[in-house]
Amino acid sequence: MIEGVMMRAPGAVATAVRRASGEIVVRRSPYRSLSERARFLKLPILRGAVVLIESLVLGMKALVFSAEVASNEQEPEKKAPRTFSWDILGAVVLALVLGLGLFFYLPLMATEWLGIRGSILFNVVDGFFRIVVFLLYLWGISRWQEMRRVFEYHGAEHKIIFTYESGEDVTVENTRRFGTCHPRCGTSFLLVVMLVSVIVFVMLGRPESVGARLLRLAFVPVIAGISYEIIRASERSHGLMDRVIKSPGLWLQRWTTREPADDQLEVALRAFREANGDEVALRSFPEANGDEVERT
Repeated sequence: MIEGVMMRAPGAVATAVRRASGEIVVRRSPYRSLSERARFLKLPILRGAVVLIESLVLGMKALVFSAEVASNEQEPEKKAPRTFSWDILGAVVLALVLGLGLFFYLPLMATEWLGIRGSILFNVVDGFFRIVVFLLYLWGISRWQEMRRVFEYHGAEHKIIFTYESGEDVTVENTRRFGTCHPRCGTSFLLVVMLVSVIVFVMLGRPESVGARLLRLAFVPVIAGISYEIIRASERSHGLMDRVIKSPGLWLQRWTTREPADDQLEVALRAFREANGDEVALRSFPEANGDEVERT
């Protein structure tokens, strides 16, 4: 996001954004996953679809917040934090439409244009186009100079998580020696989604009508759920499967992460402490256990 990092922990989500003035503005919100409210959503496949949808919604809310901070940094009075807005909903819907159109509908149309009739070959070619579009998209934004700082913050997020998982104190100093490519990054997840979609669409056959095309789009949450289960299984294996699943995603992160500066690590660290209810954060901001709050 714009000059910031979002961190999610059990019970809370925190977004930290640095203003041009140097201040770090934080929004912390209590959060309870849908799977915690409805236990059946923890079932295999379903839980992966829930994670995808929740991540998209939380990410868009954090992006809107970071944009608000950037546009209102000259205003002396802070606006009250919002739990819902139509612009957030519109941004989520637009992201879904563009994502499905670019990564699913466009490859489908390109494959139909080739006139391929066989079901298996059609879906293999369709999947090839989908992966190519995905790779070109990542490569393209990685060459966009304005995105460099976004990727640096992405790297800062991963460094903070690596430090926490190592058992060391999560400080800026300790994070420096860790890498920026993390095996559980969303980039890896998206690549697995692309590969799983080929197998699922082969089972659905060649789409011959508008209804068949819409059915493929309806299966996207199912594909996300299957991909989630594959990643979970690979993490338990700690063997060849784990390396095969994670290696392509780690390679792609060479495009989507960059080495961050210390001031960017500070922002990621602030988001991490706020989300996890760090003892230091709670002493400084006792309201952190309550409703959504926004502070500098």
